[in-house]
Amino acid sequence: MNRYKVIFLCICAVAFASCQSRESQADKVIEIIHKVNNYWQTNNPKHGNSFWHRAAYHTGNMEAYNLTKEPEYLEFSQAWAEHNQWKGAKSDNKEEWKYTYGETDEYVLFGDFQTCFQVYADLYNLDPADYKIARAREVMEYQMSTDYNGYWWWADGLYMVMPVMTRLYNITRNPLYLEKMHEYLLFADSIMYDAEAGLYYRDGKYVYPKHKSVNGKKDFWARGDGWVLAAFARVLQDLPEDNKYRDEYIERFRVMAKAVAASQRPEGYWTRSMLDPEHAPGPETSGTAFFVYGILWGINNNFLSKEEYAPVADKGWKYLTTVALQPDGKVGYVQPIGEKAIPGQVVDANSQADFGVGAFLLAACEMVRYLQ
Repeated sequence: MNRYKVIFLCICAVAFASCQSRESQADKVIEIIHKVNNYWQTNNPKHGNSFWHRAAYHTGNMEAYNLTKEPEYLEFSQAWAEHNQWKGAKSDNKEEWKYTYGETDEYVLFGDFQTCFQVYADLYNLDPADYKIARAREVMEYQMSTDYNGYWWWADGLYMVMPVMTRLYNITRNPLYLEKMHEYLLFADSIMYDAEAGLYYRDGKYVYPKHKSVNGKKDFWARGDGWVLAAFARVLQDLPEDNKYRDEYIERFRVMAKAVAASQRPEGYWTRSMLDPEHAPGPETSGTAFFVYGILWGINNNFLSKEEYAPVADKGWKYLTTVALQPDGKVGYVQPIGEKAIPGQVVDANSQADFGVGAFLLAACEMVRYLQ
């Protein structure tokens, strides 16, 4: 055998071993997905309402189903949708519909009650039936018929609703979904986006210099920016290649990813106030998980350089699996429901929440795809 053939065979053997190793790692991540999701569903068997935090969990659960095809995951989200009658806020009186913050049935136009429509659309796509998206269409098409464009006045709203609009566009082919999404985003940018930092304030109350961190810095809340980075990933996944706003969204996604990567702590997590670690020190899982999801999605879909961003994702994933993930499957260090980084607030291994599990599942699914 000549030496060139020997070299070739050696290269093939190394490549084969590397592929086997990555497949083995991917299998371990799938085991983690089952551990985390089975823990959550076993310990939270009762279905609550369709508000944002439960819906955010189900966005992750549906992603876990799409990856693993575990029937119990699909059944869990299906049962939750049926429990909520495939609706968000349930008022049928359009004259009382509101878009400001509220948790009662008249807040139909509030984005936190529209997150569930992402899940309903995903369930529709698996087994189409008009009733699954009838309320989603009624609400969103009524909203789009109005001249008002200030529906997204807080950063979280971008994750809650932007992917709803791309999903419903792909089902209905109504171009108004994509036009209105861009119009609403422009409003959100005008009150929350800091072009210098490449990040979003949680809402208008936190814009610098009106609001500052404890050390006088710009105060960007990790979970808020996590919602936004994840929103752009989910939108770009669904957006038509020829959409006239696509390049704009890609550029925003890349600018944000760069800012996010630059603010990661050496331990792999992001602090709650991204640019001032002393404001609320220590790890936080929900923001970290959304960032890891967004960055891995960007690598997997060739929007971000693997050479530049893989180390960021790897460090974040190491934190998620060695610190946030507890031996029983609980996902800890999740900041409770809120809207800002709070100095002195305790976040520890027992701090868990449904939306934190959803974010973890999204990140884990992208890690599997990255390894495969």
